[in-house]
Amino acid sequence: MIICKGEKEIAQMRQAGRIVAGALELARKSVRPKLKTIELDIMIENYILTKGGKPAFKGYHGYPASICASINQEVVHGIPGSKRLSEGDIISVDIGVELNGYFADAAATFAIGKITDKAKRLMKTTELSLEAGIEQVRIGNKLSDISHAIQKKAEAAGYSVVRDYVGHGIGREMHEDPQIPNYGPPGQGPELREGMVLALEPMLNLGGSGVKVLSDSWSVVTADNSLSAHFEHSVAVTAVGPDILTKLAN
Repeated sequence: MIICKGEKEIAQMRQAGRIVAGALELARKSVRPKLKTIELDIMIENYILTKGGKPAFKGYHGYPASICASINQEVVHGIPGSKRLSEGDIISVDIGVELNGYFADAAATFAIGKITDKAKRLMKTTELSLEAGIEQVRIGNKLSDISHAIQKKAEAAGYSVVRDYVGHGIGREMHEDPQIPNYGPPGQGPELREGMVLALEPMLNLGGSGVKVLSDSWSVVTADNSLSAHFEHSVAVTAVGPDILTKLAN
């Protein structure tokens, strides 16, 4: 069942979302060559705690860290550790926060120093694919209108959409119904209604769409070792259009 939230619940999620947004901004300002991903994890966990939130990922199904830090060919769920970032890397940082029993979730991919034009274009297209999906978060649209918009933007630029991992509903739980694939035909699935909150998260690969899970049982990498990028926002369906809950306040 897809749960629709009331105004007070969405306001609570927006507060959690602003902590997520602030944490991602901290990540953007902090990533640099030689930084260990575990150092980034500690930094972001401390930020979340000082804002009164809880890192939603830590302990979730046994996940050992507060953020997911996925470098280059890593698609998602990269575990922070002793690996140091290098000039030319890209890193996808995924952050979830629980605040007063409500969740918010977002991700972004950042450049480490000077990166290749191919990497820049992949990152930009992934972000634009997310924006295309968000534009479809409107009352009366069908769920797959989001999926189709993301796929169309990604594939028009020559990229593959990861199919094994999808977006999701969010609210009192980190993952709620519905699942939101980043591909598919338009006009299918449930109708979007006011109060639904959806975490949209396209993951695009420079090569093929295939992925595999590493021996740590978490880190997902591209099957062909190509670069991958990931952007995500938690978005509410409202009477006046999409409301992005995980963006910095103006």
